[in-house]
Amino acid sequence: MTILLTILGLALLILVHELGHFLCAKLFNIRVDEFGIGFPPRVFGKKIGETLYSVNLLPLGGFVRLAGETVTPAALQDPRSFSAAPATARAIIVAAGVIVNIVAGWALIAAVLFVGTPNAIVIDEVRQGTPAAIAGFRAGDVVNGFVEAKALTEFIQTHKGGKIELNINRAGEPLVLTAMLSEEVLGVVIADAGIPARGIIASVRDSAIITIETLIGVFRGLWQAAYSLLVTGKLLEGLVGPVGVFGIAGAAAKTGIIYFIQLLGMISINLAALNSIPFPALDGGRLLMIVIEKIKGSRLTPKFEIVANGIGVVLLMLFMIAVTVRDVGQL
Repeated sequence: MTILLTILGLALLILVHELGHFLCAKLFNIRVDEFGIGFPPRVFGKKIGETLYSVNLLPLGGFVRLAGETVTPAALQDPRSFSAAPATARAIIVAAGVIVNIVAGWALIAAVLFVGTPNAIVIDEVRQGTPAAIAGFRAGDVVNGFVEAKALTEFIQTHKGGKIELNINRAGEPLVLTAMLSEEVLGVVIADAGIPARGIIASVRDSAIITIETLIGVFRGLWQAAYSLLVTGKLLEGLVGPVGVFGIAGAAAKTGIIYFIQLLGMISINLAALNSIPFPALDGGRLLMIVIEKIKGSRLTPKFEIVANGIGVVLLMLFMIAVTVRDVGQL
């Protein structure tokens, strides 16, 4: 059930992104040849009007196939093709996916703030060589049985030199860990977690702030990742690909639905930031080409667009393969 929920949640975020492109294309009267749920091979499809709506075998999101996405002489002559549309319309259609992902992330986080999350005590850090490290505690473990961090600290201090047992929750799985205390130090950094419920206006406002801060943080992290890769030839520590994201989402789903929704909101914002990078084959790269077109006053050559996007796809695939290999190695 957890795996299915994780697949559906991540697929929904990608589908929402494509829905943004789809709706804006319809708005500007661009012909949409196909709107697909999942990726081929196709399971079945139904044509409604001029658009084929398909359900495909691989449940990893979706896609939109617009008429004339590839620039050709025929596409430029078709008044309802993407290539023949004015630059402003094409820019809005391209940017729509990113915008929808930002709005979706904002809405999901606002919903979490409105509902609130239960109070919990979370282990932020486990120091090496301490009773906690020897007992097998890990960062991210949730300690059960205590209302706040202060109560846990007092419990540890009263058992100096003795043995303590703590019930914890690790990625949704209950565990009992035993530690021997030589002094009143367990060797962990703990923090009170949980989000108190708030009103709808405060939720929307605070979610907007969190969304902006997250976008800034993601862009900063992407810059550091690019710098690390280009200068040192190494992948930045903490950077994860599809396998890593799937694992994190699965762990959040086990912890509780509200935490899973919160994570989906953050992932949606991350997808928006990633897709907005001005790199060929990404929405940001396509948008950059349209901006260049407006500045120079004429279209880029079809050959240039095809070659640039092709190189972009290859580089992105190689990067994702490298990140995925590291993710699998760390499982």
